[in-house]
Amino acid sequence: MQLQERIDAFVKLGDFLRQFSNEVIQKADNIEHNELFFDGFKHQLKLAKESNGWFTEENISFALKSWSDALTLSNLNTWLKPYTINNIDSKQVAIIMAGNIPLVGFHDFLSVLICGHSVLVKQSSNDKHLLPYLAKYLEFIEPQLKGKITFTDAKIENFDAVIATGSNNTARYFEYYFKGKPSIIRNNRNSVAVLTGEETTEDLKNLSEDIFRYYGLGCRNVSKLFVPKGYDFKVFFEAIYHWHPIVEKAKYANNYDYNKAVYLMSEFDMLENGFFMIKEDKNFASPIATMFYEYYENASKLKETLEVKKEQIQCIVSHGFIKKEIAFGATQKPQLWDYADDVDSVEFLLAI
Repeated sequence: MQLQERIDAFVKLGDFLRQFSNEVIQKADNIEHNELFFDGFKHQLKLAKESNGWFTEENISFALKSWSDALTLSNLNTWLKPYTINNIDSKQVAIIMAGNIPLVGFHDFLSVLICGHSVLVKQSSNDKHLLPYLAKYLEFIEPQLKGKITFTDAKIENFDAVIATGSNNTARYFEYYFKGKPSIIRNNRNSVAVLTGEETTEDLKNLSEDIFRYYGLGCRNVSKLFVPKGYDFKVFFEAIYHWHPIVEKAKYANNYDYNKAVYLMSEFDMLENGFFMIKEDKNFASPIATMFYEYYENASKLKETLEVKKEQIQCIVSHGFIKKEIAFGATQKPQLWDYADDVDSVEFLLAI
């Protein structure tokens, strides 16, 4: 099977997903095998929402739009241009996926198949409906992929390499269990934003997308702010207020109420606006409905601190602060070449 055939298959998958990526799902006339798969995928979307309270219609739609935008011929060619992929020795690559946001393991799945390997997927129980159905669609539009995709709930066995994502505790287990195999092991990371006080209202509104999308459950969600001494949070709270309907979601509201009660009983200093709290704290990982912040006085020293702690950080959102910064509002719109933990998974897959 040639690389171009695999690329074409994923372009067609992107076309299929585009039907489901807007507020109103609309069936298109020119999608291959739509008569077999369109209604079935609508049902899988319903099952995904019912089985995971965090997977709202809005967030699933956002994830599908992100992937439909990414899976274009232009994007795939740009992504793969630096690599030599054809005629590789095909291996069996296991993927252990997280389940914090919809289709969170899709990039690994795509990377394994696009490189010409077979994939063995162990999904999280929190996100088990969407990917197997999309895999069936891929097999229909490109029959040469049949036999290349396997899903399992059992112990991972008979594989040549592994990509595993989990918590800090499970990552230590993965490292021990998979120590004899080529591997990429991912653990907990968080994203931060650096503010100067010169941000526009539009910048801060965009930042709110980085904070609240997927309820803040993703590693690319901003969970920590660095602000200059004397920073006035009034402008920040005004800019993010359009997200206030989020507190109408029961799971979010329960977390907000619980964490607020804990902070009040513990007599912690914090600021809140009825749906969101900010608390001064040196940690990066903040609870749902909460964001930590930390003051800085010297930008150079802050850069040094972030460099020292880079293994804990997924994204740094800022404007003109560092070279590899992410623009406000862009953390949940990564390109295909934006690799998790800054580890090039395609390079890894081509070397096994």
